[in-house]
Amino acid sequence: MIWKLRFTDDMQISRVVRIWLITGLVMIFMQIIIGGITRLTGSGLSITRWEIVTGSIPPLNEAQWQSAFELYQQTPQYHKINQGMSLSEFKFIFFWEYFHRLWARLMGLVFIFPFLWFLWKDMLSRRLLPRLVVVVLLAGLEGFFGWIMVASGLINRPWVNAYNLTLHFCMALIIFGYLLWTTFIAFEPHPAGVQGHRMLRRYVWAMTGIAFLQIALGAMMSGSKAGLFYPTWPDMQGEYLPGVLLDGSAWKLENFLNYDTNPFMPALIQFLHRNTAYLLSVMVLYFAWRARSLSSSRLGKGVAVLVALLSVQVLLGILTLINCKAKVPVDLGVMHQAGAVFLFSALLFTAYQFSSPRSVLAQNKIP
Repeated sequence: MIWKLRFTDDMQISRVVRIWLITGLVMIFMQIIIGGITRLTGSGLSITRWEIVTGSIPPLNEAQWQSAFELYQQTPQYHKINQGMSLSEFKFIFFWEYFHRLWARLMGLVFIFPFLWFLWKDMLSRRLLPRLVVVVLLAGLEGFFGWIMVASGLINRPWVNAYNLTLHFCMALIIFGYLLWTTFIAFEPHPAGVQGHRMLRRYVWAMTGIAFLQIALGAMMSGSKAGLFYPTWPDMQGEYLPGVLLDGSAWKLENFLNYDTNPFMPALIQFLHRNTAYLLSVMVLYFAWRARSLSSSRLGKGVAVLVALLSVQVLLGILTLINCKAKVPVDLGVMHQAGAVFLFSALLFTAYQFSSPRSVLAQNKIP
C-alpha cells in the first residue's frame, strides 16, 4: 500500500495543530530568553564540546565535573577572565549553557514527532506544509551556527565572536517570525485585510525591516559589550557623535574585524543602535497617526499594542544602557531582548492585517 499525501483545508486546521504551533512559538521565545541569560552571565563557553547525543547527559559525579572543568580551564575565557574560578562557580555557568542546549534538543522533539504525525494523518494544509519544512531546515541550520559561534570563543578571544553571535540571534528571530506568520495563517487563513492602502502596507514592511536591523544591532551591542563604553543617555559621554567616528584613520577594515581591541566599533555600533531606535520610534508613531482612520478594529488594537510595546522597549533600552556599570545588567538586558521579540511580533501581526485577501486565496488554490 502506497501512502498518498493529502491536505486539509486551511479553514479546517484542527485545534491540536494550532496549539502545537503556539507551543513551538513559546519554546522558541523561551530559548531566546535562555540564550540571553547564557550570554549575559558569561556561560556560553562553559561546555567546550559539541556532542549532540551524549551531550544530553550532564556530569553525574565529581570526577566527571572535574573533567568538564579541566576542559574549560584550557579556554581563553578561563585564562583571561575567570582565572581561579571555583568548581561551584563553574557549575553555575555550566548550568545555563547546558539548559540552553537541552532546551534546543527538547524543541526538536516537540516539533519533529508531532509534525510527522500530523503529516501522516493529513492534518496539514497545502500552505502550512512547505512553511513547516522550512522551519525544520532553518532550525537545523541554527544549531550549526550555534556551534560555530561557540567555537569562535574557544581559540583566541575570551568571548564568542560578536558577528557570529548576531548571526545566531538573527536566525533565531527569523525562525520565530516565520513560525509566527505560519501560526497567523493557521488561525486566520484569509484575513479581512486593509484594502486600498498599498503604500501603507509597504510602510509597515519597511518598519518591520528596520526593526529587524535594530534588533541585529542590539545583538552586536551585546556581543561587543558596546554599552560599557558609553553608559549615558541622551548623549554619549557628553557627545552626540563620538569623536572617534570623525577620525578618518579609524575607518579601516582592521577595526571592524578586531572590534574588541579599539573604541571605534563600540562607538559606531552604539551610535547606530541609538539612532535606528529614534528612526523606528518616529516611524511607528507616524504609522499610528495614519492608521487611526482605518476601519479595522483588529488593526486598531494591534497598533495600540505596538505603540505600548515600543514605549516599554525604549524605556528598557535606556535603563539597560545607563546601568552598564562594569557589566551589562542581566535582568534589564534579558527584558530588553524579550521586548524586542514582542515588538517584532506586533509588527508582523500588523503586517498580516494588510495581507491581501485576494493574493492569499490565490496561494491556497490547488493546481
